[in-house]
Amino acid sequence: MTASVCNIVYNQIQHNLVENMESTTIDICAACGKEGGHNLKACTACFMVKYCNRDCQISHRKQHKKECKKRAAEIYDEKLFKEVEPDECPICMLSLPSADETTFKSCCGKRICHGCIYAIEMSDGKDLCAFCRTPPIVSEEEEIQRVNKLVDKGNAEAYFLLAGYYTRGYQGLQQNDRKAFELMRKAGELGCAQACANVAIFYRQGIGVAIDEEKAMHYSRLAAMAGNIYARYNLGCLEGQAGNTDRAFKHYIIAARAGHDKSLNVVKEGFIRGFVTKDEYANTLRAYQKRQDEMNSDERDKAALLRRTGEWHLTT
Repeated sequence: MTASVCNIVYNQIQHNLVENMESTTIDICAACGKEGGHNLKACTACFMVKYCNRDCQISHRKQHKKECKKRAAEIYDEKLFKEVEPDECPICMLSLPSADETTFKSCCGKRICHGCIYAIEMSDGKDLCAFCRTPPIVSEEEEIQRVNKLVDKGNAEAYFLLAGYYTRGYQGLQQNDRKAFELMRKAGELGCAQACANVAIFYRQGIGVAIDEEKAMHYSRLAAMAGNIYARYNLGCLEGQAGNTDRAFKHYIIAARAGHDKSLNVVKEGFIRGFVTKDEYANTLRAYQKRQDEMNSDERDKAALLRRTGEWHLTT
């Protein structure tokens, strides 16, 4: 028998052994010890133990509480400190840059980088949406109609945009902080990272809702977990102020790896002061440069330059 055939046979035996072990695993209630097959329910906080029913879970709570709390915190931190892949421009497919270098189009519900908007506008000379080729709005009423259509479809960015209009009293809408808060929270629930960051600000400053620092922190963390690098940087600042240096630099490193300049400077300072290892700093620097390369293009540079000089104006 050849070596390759032996390896195939060995691997198949190992696979069968694992399958047999999994099929014969018996779930046991952590409280009463009763075997429950597949009918036992796992603790929803730590997932380490299972119970027959709620009565067994309650009776075991005192014994399990400390271990459960510790594991639940570990699970939460695993989610909190997980890096998130950035969204891409639907046209050039490059990673989207910061929000002020992109525009959300209420006609098609797409967020498009200014490089693509500029390039397509220059190539065909037409003032149309770079993605769906729809003409720009001609009135405030038309803009609100477009946004509301997207809201009805559950578009998170449309909720976010409408919340902004109510916050500032734009597009013919009356300023309404409470309405803005509800729309912003809904946008966050639908996955808009910036909306979560704004909800945190609303709670922190009492805009349309009572001041609540605990909820503000919760939404700041949700924003960071959804990929908002500014919320991530702010969490690093808050952890640093609280004396949690290790957690602070975890946040700074993640934000820097995602392309955030200020976080990279903090990580560099942390390396100089001994809070960040040489390997951590080197890996962060490489990741930062890679992300910058993924976001840069000649078209984006041209669009940014012309906007700064006032030679090119965006339309919605």
